[in-house]
Amino acid sequence: MASISSSPRTVEEIFKDYTARRAGLVRALTFDVDNFYSQCDPEKENLCLYGHSNELWEVTLPAEEVPPELPEPALGINFARDGMQRKDWLSLVAVHSDCWLLSVSFYFGARLNRNERKRLFSMINDLPSLFEVVTGRKPVKDKPSVDSGSKARNNAKASQRSLDGQAKNNSKLMDENYGDEEDEHGETICGTCGGTYNSDEFWIGCDICERWYHGKCVKITPAKAESIKHYKCPSCCTKKGRQQ
Repeated sequence: MASISSSPRTVEEIFKDYTARRAGLVRALTFDVDNFYSQCDPEKENLCLYGHSNELWEVTLPAEEVPPELPEPALGINFARDGMQRKDWLSLVAVHSDCWLLSVSFYFGARLNRNERKRLFSMINDLPSLFEVVTGRKPVKDKPSVDSGSKARNNAKASQRSLDGQAKNNSKLMDENYGDEEDEHGETICGTCGGTYNSDEFWIGCDICERWYHGKCVKITPAKAESIKHYKCPSCCTKKGRQQ
């Protein structure tokens, strides 16, 4: 039995595991759908649909371990098969499978910090859900916001976080379409000094850890920010140096 300590740990490792399991489930619900449908015989016992980290899928009985090694997918998907239209049943399985994928990823991400969890969800959210794949719905692109890590014009990531949205340069901008920025981002703190957001000051966001900093705290001016395509904060630079 694998322990959480031997499971994927970093955001990238967890996302790789997510995409592999998702790939297996996509195959079950699309390319292999006839085989999947036939395996979900209502006359059999409670069955679950699993997506494995080797990109394969499996319909089988739930784990006997209590508690299970990983969060379990929806139980008994086969029982509802003949009581619904096929497309509706597949959509239902897809919704439950989306929930299961997220639960597994955030189980692995138990030791991630707040910013890492946010980054993991953002990476996952960039992919169409299984429900969207099965139903043929196209994901709706949201307007850029600070929570989704909206990128700078021309890939620069810096922000003159102002209420009137007048700072239109190649740096990362807070979404000026979101009304009162002071209220929305008032709890944002500087990763260096711990000071809270003030719309009169220049801020810049790190592309790696997604923390925000006063420009003065990291010695970045608005003019200098315009020439930066991908900003890396001092903390992330230090970590990279230690790994080398």
